[in-house]
Amino acid sequence: MTLEKFVVTETTGRLDKIIAEYLPQYSRSQANEWIKNELVRVNGEIKKAKYHAKQDEVITIEVPAPVTLDLKPQDIPLDIVYEDDDVLVVNKPQGMVVHPSLGHEDGTLVNALMFHTPLSNINGVFRPGIVHRIDKDTSGLLMIAKNDKAHEALSANLKAKKNLREYLVLVHGEFKENIGTIKAPLGRSSKDRKKQAVVSGGREAVTHFKVIKRFVGYTLLSATLETGRTHQIRVHLAYIGHPVAGDPLYGPKKTLPGNGQYLHAHTLGLTQPTTGQELEFEAPLPEHFTKMLDQLEPYSNQGSEE
Repeated sequence: MTLEKFVVTETTGRLDKIIAEYLPQYSRSQANEWIKNELVRVNGEIKKAKYHAKQDEVITIEVPAPVTLDLKPQDIPLDIVYEDDDVLVVNKPQGMVVHPSLGHEDGTLVNALMFHTPLSNINGVFRPGIVHRIDKDTSGLLMIAKNDKAHEALSANLKAKKNLREYLVLVHGEFKENIGTIKAPLGRSSKDRKKQAVVSGGREAVTHFKVIKRFVGYTLLSATLETGRTHQIRVHLAYIGHPVAGDPLYGPKKTLPGNGQYLHAHTLGLTQPTTGQELEFEAPLPEHFTKMLDQLEPYSNQGSEE
C-alpha cells in the first residue's frame, strides 16, 4: 500500500475530481473506488465523493497495492438457461465466485464464461460481461453481456429498475404479515469493513417481500429487489430481525447447517437488447435448499394469504 498526500491549493471542487486532477496518474473512477472503500481522508476525516474539497485542506489516500492477476479461460461446466448473440443467462451454483480477485484468482464464473463465449469489455479486465453480481454463497440466475452494446442496454434497464429480480430466501423467525417492504439506506458498516449496514445517508435500498411458507422458527420468503445494493437482502432482513438462515456474516451463530446462506436468485426478467423482447427465466431451488425445506416440512405452518 502507498500513501499519497497533497494540500488543496487554487483548484477546489468535488473530492473525486480533485484527486484525479492533483494526482493525474490516477483516474477519477479509481478515486471513486478509494472513496467508497474509505481509503480517502480529508483533514483526517472520511468524506463522500461529492464532498467539496476546500483550499488548504489536506487529502490523504491509502492507495492499495496493484492487483496482478492472470485471467485465463477455464473449461468449467456452466448451467446455461438461455443464450443468444447478446445475452447469456446462467444459473450459478452456491460456492462459485462471480469474478476473479485476490484469493480467488481462478475457478470463477468469469473464467468459465471466457472459455464459452466472447464477453463485453465495459466492466474492465476482471469483470468482463458482468452486469450484476450475486454473492459466492448465493445461488441462482445472472445475466451476462456478450458485447458492449448489450451491456450498456442491460445496465441502463437495471439502473431504471426495469428488471425483475426475485429471490427465494429462508429466514429465521415467523412473520405475522404476509407481505411487506423494507426501505432502509445501506452503506459500509462503521464497525466492520466487511459488512454493509443500514446507515443514515446511505444509498437508497428497497426490498419487497412475500411469505411463501411458514415453519416453526423459520419462514420461506419471496424477496424482490427494487434496488441492487451489496448484500441488500441479507442486510435488510437482518435489520428487521429475520436474518437469512445459514448466513455466516449477518446471521446468528446458531443457524441451519450448510455452506452459506439459504438465498437463491429464482426469477430474472430482462429486455433483449436488440429485439426489445421481454424475457423471463426461472431456476429451480438447488438440492441443498430443497433438502432443508423437506427437513422443515414436518414443522410447517400456514402459508401466505392473498
